[in-house]
Amino acid sequence: MKKQIAVIGQGQFGVAVAITTTNMGHDVLAIDINERKVQQVSSQVTHAVQADATDEAVLKDLGIGNFDIAVISVSSRIETNILATILAKKLGVPYVISRAETELHGSILEKIGADRIVYPEWETGTKLAQGLTLVDVEDYMPLTKNYGIIRFKAPPYLLGKNLSELELGYKGKWQIAVFMIQRDGEIIMNPRQSESIKENDCLILAGEHDKLEKFLAEAKEKESEATKD
Repeated sequence: MKKQIAVIGQGQFGVAVAITTTNMGHDVLAIDINERKVQQVSSQVTHAVQADATDEAVLKDLGIGNFDIAVISVSSRIETNILATILAKKLGVPYVISRAETELHGSILEKIGADRIVYPEWETGTKLAQGLTLVDVEDYMPLTKNYGIIRFKAPPYLLGKNLSELELGYKGKWQIAVFMIQRDGEIIMNPRQSESIKENDCLILAGEHDKLEKFLAEAKEKESEATKD
């Protein structure tokens, strides 16, 4: 469903949010007090304006209260971030997402009514650390401390083998779920156990971190041994 989204603050994080949500088909208003930043993003979002997000009258004129979501991505000045969050809630935005730099900053945002608080640097660092030992994996999304989803292009040591041979699936040795295979623009959801891995396939799997790591390591080792023979 198409949403009206305001993104306040056009640093790297704010620009990424604004452009991505625009590309997803939403109406996006990008706001920043810096004219240069506004000009840089203006051609890639629905609307972009130079404005002071700490000025209640300005936000009213922009109709901020009519938006479904406001993302407060200001990071350089914590007081600006906090005041923009307060005003977005006061003016009636139903869902406000605010960027925090520290736990203390986040606790303040929580107390003043932010609906969701994000820590981009911490979350990116954590995600990277958790996926460091998963070789050949392009992306890792942790769901809990020990469980996550991986996305990767099928490496050579998986090619030609079917899911049953690889002992994948809930009933397999690894208890790793195969959500989908992306193949030449086609999406194969919940593939059958007889489905073989082909060159350029992109796999999305879910399971315990340790089992995902061991599965990839064992598959690679077996392929290496077979090549030697």
